[in-house]
Amino acid sequence: MTIFYSAFALSVVSISFSFVINNFLIYWLNFPELFNLFIDFQENNNDLIKKNIFKYLLQLVIYFAPLVYIFKLTFSNIYTIKFYSNSLRSLSAYIIRTAFYIVLVVGLVDYIISFLRVEGLLKILLTDKFALNLGISSFRGTYIHLPIIVICSIISLFIKENLSFKWLSFMIVISEFLIVITRFIFSYEQSFMSDLVRMWYSALFLFASSHALITEGHVRVDVLYSQMKKKKQSLMNMIGCIFLGIPLCWTILGCGLWTKYSSINSSLISFEVYQQGFGMYVKYIMVGFLLIFALSMIVQFMAYFLDNVRIYLVPKED
Repeated sequence: MTIFYSAFALSVVSISFSFVINNFLIYWLNFPELFNLFIDFQENNNDLIKKNIFKYLLQLVIYFAPLVYIFKLTFSNIYTIKFYSNSLRSLSAYIIRTAFYIVLVVGLVDYIISFLRVEGLLKILLTDKFALNLGISSFRGTYIHLPIIVICSIISLFIKENLSFKWLSFMIVISEFLIVITRFIFSYEQSFMSDLVRMWYSALFLFASSHALITEGHVRVDVLYSQMKKKKQSLMNMIGCIFLGIPLCWTILGCGLWTKYSSINSSLISFEVYQQGFGMYVKYIMVGFLLIFALSMIVQFMAYFLDNVRIYLVPKED
């Protein structure tokens, strides 16, 4: 019986990631939308089908190949439901760990660049052309932020210690303290200083959500829940994951990525920044936090779902 639950949980995660990858292919690499394949068939556009057949097949493979592997793996009954739950939890931890390093390093680097730009020091340290390009959001995002993101993704594969969000909170306090000191003692304040605090604040709340879910850290109205037996509690948790948690995350992904002009897509594609010209160029990254939040919560919801399936169906360890 647990095989079906494992296959379901892994399939939900697979479809979610496939949707995001497919979104990248369509709106960043100009792949044709998969729905156009059916339109081309109806209108007998054989030339277009032949021209884009590889791109269509790649998108189909991205969706269906993981699902075939998942059903083959789960129905072979090699691993237990506990293994799948732990694997999903490890994946969620990797996503959050990577995002954590990205927020830290990109925030500090962009903070320094913004400071040097405001004070007119970039033209002293760098060539005029390069200093001018650093004031263009697409250039800074492509040649400064993206390499940092790739490096942080690799680093988090090898550094697997669980990160505590307490020290991010501490850094936020330090940043706020520096703003107060520079404002009231040195009469100096720039927009990029509050941008860094805003960036770290949003990361703290969104990235810590998946960790709080697995540690029962979220606020719960448990007037009835606390009176239930453990088996009924696990059933309520399973229902909550399926009918409340996953739809919420899919709503975020759907509303943010459905078209090129959706909130998340439009911000990431255009490297959106704040209106003030000398702030940090990280607004598009902060919008991307919603994507990270949705994916990490989907993975964690399914891990939490499998944990409660074990309690509900397999009360004793194998």
